[in-house]
Amino acid sequence: MQLLKQLFTTEVGLFSAIGIGFMLCMGGFFVWLFTRNDAPPAQQKR
Repeated sequence: MQLLKQLFTTEVGLFSAIGIGFMLCMGGFFVWLFTRNDAPPAQQKR
């Protein structure tokens, strides 16, 4: 409990929390970016 208090109340803890949140969001963005299917649909032969 003391660690959570330090994480959200001290200056260094807030910078750490912001850094952790930024890295998690960036990781989620890259997972979304690299796994989406953005290739154009294949043309069908007749």
